[in-house]
Amino acid sequence: MSYLFQDWEANKGNLKGRLVMVLFRLARPASINIFFRMLWLPYLAFYKVFVEWFLCIELPHWTSVGKGLRLFHGQALVVNGCTTIGDNCYLRQSTTIGNIIREDGSFSSSPVIGNNVEIGANVCIIGDIRVGNNVKIGAGSVVVKDIPDNAIVVGNPARIIRINEPVQRMLRIEPEFLQKLG
Repeated sequence: MSYLFQDWEANKGNLKGRLVMVLFRLARPASINIFFRMLWLPYLAFYKVFVEWFLCIELPHWTSVGKGLRLFHGQALVVNGCTTIGDNCYLRQSTTIGNIIREDGSFSSSPVIGNNVEIGANVCIIGDIRVGNNVKIGAGSVVVKDIPDNAIVVGNPARIIRINEPVQRMLRIEPEFLQKLG
């Protein structure tokens, strides 16, 4: 039961986000094998019509999504089913995460989004790229290249404006400093 509600706290105060994530988690068993897919078929039809058509959020049930996904203003959100999203990520409205069509007509792989990533409104993340952990992507950015951990990126094309100091290093306090605090 906790599996269904693993995104509940992350979407506190956001009824639509809570509803979409519970419905998404309930649809996930259909991606296990063909037996579950057939068993879940009526529910998958409901999920597709309700979540995609009425709520305007394309989040295919086979998408790999970590716990704690938060949906802000879930409207016009499109996530490719082959995308991987880590734990504790934030997605805002009008965001597209997907693959691209290469010149030869083949499709690229979909993005891999790390843990603790905040994605602003109207962001487009496309191609066979990796977005690191603890990344913040500003509104309106177009991400077509890998982003390292702890980066803040903005613009079209997205460019790194700052790389934050990892929390682990910031918490390492020298013994002499602690003695001065007394």
